[in-house]
Amino acid sequence: MSPTTPISPTTPAPPVLPATPHILVAGGGVAGLTTALALHHAGYERITVVEAAREIKPVGAGLNLMPNAVRELDALGVLDALAAGAVRTRELRYYHRSGGLIAREDRGTAAGYRWPQLSVHRGHLQLVLAGAVRARLGAAAIVGGVRVTGVDPRPDGRPRVRLAHRDGSRQGLATLEPDLLIGADGIRSAVRAALRPDEGEPPWKGTLIWRGVSRMAAARTAPYMVIAGDDRRKAVLYPLTEPTPGRSEVLVNWALALPAAEAYPRGPGPDLPRGDWNRPVPVARFAPHYEGWEFGGWRVPEVLRAADGAFEYPMADREPLTRWSLGRTTLVGDAAHAMYPIGSNGASQAVMDARALAHALARHHDPVEALAAYEAGRRPAMTALQHANRRLGPEVVIDLAHRRAPGGFTDIDAVIPPEERREIAARYAVTGSFDPAAVNAGSPYHIPAAVPR
Repeated sequence: MSPTTPISPTTPAPPVLPATPHILVAGGGVAGLTTALALHHAGYERITVVEAAREIKPVGAGLNLMPNAVRELDALGVLDALAAGAVRTRELRYYHRSGGLIAREDRGTAAGYRWPQLSVHRGHLQLVLAGAVRARLGAAAIVGGVRVTGVDPRPDGRPRVRLAHRDGSRQGLATLEPDLLIGADGIRSAVRAALRPDEGEPPWKGTLIWRGVSRMAAARTAPYMVIAGDDRRKAVLYPLTEPTPGRSEVLVNWALALPAAEAYPRGPGPDLPRGDWNRPVPVARFAPHYEGWEFGGWRVPEVLRAADGAFEYPMADREPLTRWSLGRTTLVGDAAHAMYPIGSNGASQAVMDARALAHALARHHDPVEALAAYEAGRRPAMTALQHANRRLGPEVVIDLAHRRAPGGFTDIDAVIPPEERREIAARYAVTGSFDPAAVNAGSPYHIPAAVPR
């Protein structure tokens, strides 16, 4: 059977997992590592995470974890270690390109949540998660420098998984037949490709994103998150660390968006690698587009001058799937529902996937029923969120302000009435299941007294 043969929806599966099943997780990012921890928390002991990178290092830029995801990470026992290197975000402000304040929102505990919203460096989050996986499952639970390259179905529903080293060779690697396969391998997931071999590249509508981290004196930053811009250009800035005694320097995360036609008026040259956060580019390539951008204490040019480097990414997502799970294979995180980076939901929803999957497996003796229950609980909500992010989610207030008052404004209430702004924010929170009522009600994925499996 070829690597592109889709898994058949009629593939039969045995009714139960063996007493000590082996679960293979493809991908050692936020989704994969959280999945391993959640499965262990549910009583599973034989879990292997394969990751293409040879080792997990503190690389990348920042991200936000919404209170619903923080609640689940707290249940997994990693909140204290995570929060020690993060910022508890308490306020978000939206600004128009002209400098006018569109809206401000309390966040995390300041908004009445029982758990904080955390702004954190992706590398710190991954190191905390990887440390917990190794401490609980053993050092051999994470295998670096190895990736899944293909999946073939077996008649009994178990996947036959082909692996390769980072350089593409298969020397010394056996084909595995785990009892369960979890695809957590991102927007270009090889596991997803087994379900949808005809899918092709992630769709791209022509917007570029640049991301990076800057080291700055705390006095030259602001203590809140800012999203600013107009209908073409956007800027997102927030601190990732707190100043400490004797050290006033903090890390600042930034992300900028611009149509590629403006960034590269003569064309972008070679086809940009969609879905790749690791394309380094000089800051000077895009910094001129943000000269004069200052918003409530944040000075974008100054932040860019302090940058360690920059990475370019064509803003892409994936079309929603009509199924995530077939036989004993399923998807989590970006592999299941890659979405535009709007509303701080990518990593947060990956965490929620991990907990939902572990909960379903703990409650259903039949693994196929468990994966069906997991998908039924998560896929419709994530499809709605993918569509919401394509409509710009809560950031649509910036576009509305620009559309209605392109030259700026003195009274935002006359441009976007307060009740309209509140309704936009509340609707998106409900769509992402991080509204205060839902979060504060507690985790729906609690597993009492898990029995080792």
